[in-house]
Amino acid sequence: MFFASLSLGSVNIPFRDVYASLTGGQASKSTWEYIIINYRLPKAITAILVGTGLSISGLLMQTLFRNPLAGPYVLGLSSGASLGVAFVILGAGFLPSFLKVIALSSYGIVLASTIGSTLVLLLVLVVSQRLRDTMAILIVGLMFGSFTTAIVSVLTYFSTAEQLQKFTFWSLGNLGNLSWKSITVLSASVFFGLVLSAGSIKPLNALLVGENYARSMGLNLRKARLIIIFATSILAGSITAFAGPIAFIGLAVPHIAKLTFQTSNHMILFWSTLLFGAIIVLFCDIVSQMPGFDVTLPINAITSIIGAPVVIWLLIRKRNFQ
Repeated sequence: MFFASLSLGSVNIPFRDVYASLTGGQASKSTWEYIIINYRLPKAITAILVGTGLSISGLLMQTLFRNPLAGPYVLGLSSGASLGVAFVILGAGFLPSFLKVIALSSYGIVLASTIGSTLVLLLVLVVSQRLRDTMAILIVGLMFGSFTTAIVSVLTYFSTAEQLQKFTFWSLGNLGNLSWKSITVLSASVFFGLVLSAGSIKPLNALLVGENYARSMGLNLRKARLIIIFATSILAGSITAFAGPIAFIGLAVPHIAKLTFQTSNHMILFWSTLLFGAIIVLFCDIVSQMPGFDVTLPINAITSIIGAPVVIWLLIRKRNFQ
């Protein structure tokens, strides 16, 4: 999938030229090499980071809350990021001209998204310290999400058509247009989040049998819960900041891994979810590039259009075999 995403697009490049460009050789055309190194390679790496990060954070949330409908954005992180970006894009008209230019730059939008998701994370962490019930934390996260979404709705009501268009484009998600510096920061964030997640495999397996039983096994539930929430926030928050809110992946990929391997053991689910997440987002990126056409579709729409039928098919297939 990685090599296919580098090869396919509005300009189809042979695999041998892709291989030559990546290994220090020379492609048949210099324009092909430029396209691969400066456009498609950063996009493919971003797709892998987005796929692995969101799918693992979805697995963490579904296990922590014991809810198959939980996803990486259930704590309100996506809504917080959207609120930060909305303040910048929709409220830029109230800023002085020199601040407006900085705020509407790619770095300004990333910073606003990061601040928004971080503030929601801090609120959720403060609340989680005071609540013993995990389901109560889930409800609090949903309430934070609803509150921030309402503020974004008010901002959109008073915005111009141009501001609304820019905000809509951001909300559709985008795997491209990231510089190598941005990819380095995103890679470090995702790697740190995945390390925390991998360290939580045993607590996640213990949580499958219920919180009371996990306590009886000697699990420090409050510490495990904080680490899982923090890991999810790092993964989902950093990805939303750089790529926008990507739908469906965090919700569906853990189910695809569970239905494929027929297990609830997180030692298997962690690595299979990681792999499936990268493969599916790379495939969606290939479809969004519309090979042979000059049109690029929004990645957010493609992930749901392709992913939803796959999950439905797997569920029906599992039922037929039972």
